[in-house]
Amino acid sequence: MASGFKSYKGLTFWVEIPAAAFYQCYKASPLVNMITNSFIFLERIGNKLEQNIWKNGIHDWNSFLKRSSIKGLSRHRKLYYDRKILNARKALYNFDSSYFQDLLPQSEMWRLYDFFREDAVFLDIETTGLSKQSDDITVFGLYDGINTKIMIKGINFDCNSLKKELKKYKLIVTFNGASFDLPFIEKRYAGLLPKIPNFDVKSATDRLGLKGGLKNIEKSLSIKRSNIVDKFYGGDALTLWSMYRATGDDYYLNLLVEYNEFDIINLKIVAEHCVKKMKELLFNNHFSSNALPRHSSFKNNP
Repeated sequence: MASGFKSYKGLTFWVEIPAAAFYQCYKASPLVNMITNSFIFLERIGNKLEQNIWKNGIHDWNSFLKRSSIKGLSRHRKLYYDRKILNARKALYNFDSSYFQDLLPQSEMWRLYDFFREDAVFLDIETTGLSKQSDDITVFGLYDGINTKIMIKGINFDCNSLKKELKKYKLIVTFNGASFDLPFIEKRYAGLLPKIPNFDVKSATDRLGLKGGLKNIEKSLSIKRSNIVDKFYGGDALTLWSMYRATGDDYYLNLLVEYNEFDIINLKIVAEHCVKKMKELLFNNHFSSNALPRHSSFKNNP
């Protein structure tokens, strides 16, 4: 068991993921390091200009650097962007995800996922309420794609151990985390979070027309939970915590842990679905038919 993650009354909060769930997370899909196809992190380049660059046959950083000139860019601006792309490439291959944290818009953080997927952590918290000022965090749930790590207030939560654990990762993946989880954590435990990008999956689900909370989206994608936990929604996590605190019965604590685990495990499945669909949209709409021949399965996907 990892240092700092302790058992309590026979409960172990380090869980091996069933083979079926693991396979569902890793269903084959073409891997494209979307970040190297991206120019939106450059100053004064928004979606429209990025799309114009792609339409000119410049599909990645290498093809941009090879061009001596680009329509719509002055020579001075082209050279400036060359330097910025070289800096970005150096940071990327040094696995310095923090370089992109303030360069990419929050809605475009999904583009980092392919490159940093092996060093991504899926994070979800449970709280006693919605107020960052008066409420507290009861459960921290982390999932690295293989194991879940759960830390619980008053049981095995240790701020230093959690901080050390989070430093292992290059990308934090959340659902509505940019608005809720991460600001809540920062308010209650300032300095706990590493300075790395956050891919908030909700920004992608909104753009793809997947409405509602994580559980509603799971149902629309036919992603399953256990029969008992499948009946729970967000407010029920607080009820389970309250019941555990009132009775001391581990039954309620186990259900709370299981609920949180399904949140972070299924978040990976939803995230990978969204990244795949976002790439399909970009490639189908903005790349020429022969731009990425090795990714031909993206063409005309339903």
